[in-house]
Parts: sequence; C-alpha cells; structure tokens
Amino acid sequence: MLDIPQQLATELSLKRTQIDSALSLFAEGATIPFIARYRKERTGNMTEVELRQLSDRFTYLTELEERKATILQAIADAGKLTDELQAQIEACDRKTELEDLYLPYRQKRRTRATAAREKGLE
Repeated sequence: MLDIPQQLATELSLKRTQIDSALSLFAEGATIPFIARYRKERTGNMTEVELRQLSDRFTYLTELEERKATILQAIADAGKLTDELQAQIEACDRKTELEDLYLPYRQKRRTRATAAREKGLE
C-alpha cells in the first residue's frame, strides 16, 4: 500500500539511506540516545530530535497501515466495500479521517437493550 520509509524521507527531509539505517537499528533494539551518540556514522549524523521524530512517525504510519487493513477486511466481510470507498480508505493519512470513514460501517454493540428491542419488548 504505502512505502513508509520513502514517505518518512520526504516528510522529514532526510535521505532514504538514513531512514533505512535508523529503522534497522531500531529493529535491532537500539535506543535513541545510543544511536545518536554511538551510531552517528550509520545514520548520517542524525540528532536525537530527528531520531525521535522518525521513531514516532514510523510507529504512527505503521499503526495506520495496520488499521487500514483491518477496516478494509471488516467492510469487505460485511459485503459493503466499493472501489471508491477502498480508494478513500487507502488515501487516508490520518487516523481520525480513517475512523470517520469507517464509522457508518462499524458494527453496533449488541446490548441487552438491543436484544430486547429486536424481540419486540420496549
């Protein structure tokens, strides 16, 4: 769907190699202060602030992509997915916008009151 490292490079005005190096260090379990102090040569002298922005934005975009996949699957399972809706969901770049699109298709919670109403009791 989305090339997250390329989008990060564009948003943060960094080189793709810097992004890839920093993300691989994060995947290895290195902390931001460690990378900023001892792995500057691998990240192209990225500061702690840049690394924190990268980490936070990467997490956000990853969660957004996972949520998009979940929502697309839920709507498809309900049989209400159209090409236009799919394009809108895939174009979302904010979680709030994504949830607003999903709201009309979200399944309602089934409470005792709704069960009683379905049986004709009021």
